[in-house]
Amino acid sequence: MAKRGYHHGNLKQALVDVALEMIVEKGPGSFSITEAAKHLGVSSAAPYRHFSSKEEIVEEAARQGYEIFADLLEFAADGGKPSPLSSFEAACKAYLAFATRNPGHYIAMFESGISVNASPALAHAARRAKSVVEQAARTLVAGHEVAHIPPPAMIGDHIWAISHGIVELYARGPEGLRSQFSAEELLETGIGVYLRGLGVVQPDGQ
Repeated sequence: MAKRGYHHGNLKQALVDVALEMIVEKGPGSFSITEAAKHLGVSSAAPYRHFSSKEEIVEEAARQGYEIFADLLEFAADGGKPSPLSSFEAACKAYLAFATRNPGHYIAMFESGISVNASPALAHAARRAKSVVEQAARTLVAGHEVAHIPPPAMIGDHIWAISHGIVELYARGPEGLRSQFSAEELLETGIGVYLRGLGVVQPDGQ
């Protein structure tokens, strides 16, 4: 990562931005506040006006990530879609898009060891993102009189787990571990199998 100079503006955000770059390059536990300050060309004491530890920087990166994630999910699941199913599928695919476009945030959120309850702001942002998927599931199953349908919150958790697993195993892992199918294909098929199993979506040809 090339060293950048810092002259004016928002040092707090500049520290987060540098941390995101270093998280991708070296991992969430392999940088220091001193290193971040050096990259920005500020004194080693300057960052402590905003963060008391490296963990707080990663926590803020995770919070911002969840906010971006929630925005992306909300846009994907927008009510302008032609059907509740298409809205639900779009929200699920947004998971893959976020992980690809925002690797630093993704790592801070899911791979840094930072608890989602590390701060009220982080917990709120995470709940907001999760609630979008849950609401999409609630809209999808509304009006379906199918026995033993799990509550929307559980359906949302199931789909979140499927999406996360596909990202971890087939969208971010070493090339040698990649599936012969794309992450998008795996997710779309997995969602279809899951929803047909619930009886929410009818099997093809019916």
